[in-house]
Amino acid sequence: MISYENLWKVMEDRGISQYALIKKYKVSPGQITRLKRNEYVSTHTIEIFCKILNCDVGDIAKYVPDEEEMHL
Repeated sequence: MISYENLWKVMEDRGISQYALIKKYKVSPGQITRLKRNEYVSTHTIEIFCKILNCDVGDIAKYVPDEEEMHL
């Protein structure tokens, strides 16, 4: 799965809150919820976050093998 755990750390480092994402940058609350749950988001959404945070994809997302994948 793709983990967005680092996203929240980068946001904190940059001083950008979830509230700011919604109000200032017009990010939908649904997208934020999907990211919190490590659910699917489009590459467009990831690109928007990289622009807002001035970072690379690898700074906010990483691949973490699922338990099932580890036993293949």
